[in-house]
Amino acid sequence: MKLLAFETATEACSVALHVDGRVLERFEVAPRRHAELSLPWAEQLLAEAGLVRSQLDGIALSRGPGAFTGVRLAIAIAQGIALALDRPLLPVSTLQTLALRAPHTAPRVLACIDARMGELYSASYLRDAAGDLVLQEHERLLAPDAVDVPGEASDWAGVGSGFAAGEGVLASRLQSRLALVDAQALPRAADVLQIAVPMMARGEGIAPELVQPAYLRDNVALTLIEQQALRASRQS
Repeated sequence: MKLLAFETATEACSVALHVDGRVLERFEVAPRRHAELSLPWAEQLLAEAGLVRSQLDGIALSRGPGAFTGVRLAIAIAQGIALALDRPLLPVSTLQTLALRAPHTAPRVLACIDARMGELYSASYLRDAAGDLVLQEHERLLAPDAVDVPGEASDWAGVGSGFAAGEGVLASRLQSRLALVDAQALPRAADVLQIAVPMMARGEGIAPELVQPAYLRDNVALTLIEQQALRASRQS
């Protein structure tokens, strides 16, 4: 199986290639350079593997939630390649991808991304008998003081920039429930592939035109006029 994956939903940019069990990846924390890096990296990885685009079986991508422009970029690039090749897309949750940054021994994972504006993208996962992370509640956009974890266990692993937001208020509030916190963890395209490869094997790829971003925030697409009005109201 040969899959190409893009992850651009946060300040990090990464592209990864799965070739029959082998994974190649480019990764860099590169704010505002995602569009510049993504396609050249994809071509570099294909060349390194001795492949051309037509040999790909599908395209995977991180569909959000995350930065509006980054999510849109990954979808646009993946759709363009998939449409040109007539290949399926495999959209993967950015929060699920981030959760894979937790240690494999962590039985429970809380993944949080700083959504700015005093809010976090959040999702909790439990590890099943097979070692897979299973979503416990739907992905949410919440204030840090509204994020919680189900049950009474105190062995949660917290991963993601949400734990550093607001001077670490979330990590402090849930301190007694968290066995460890990695506030520097960022989603990676190689982890997108960990989820996408089994999806492809199960025949869960979708037509490129059917992919939907996960924004969670309703006002991500405010027009310039609305943004100006919002800034003016805050200044008055």
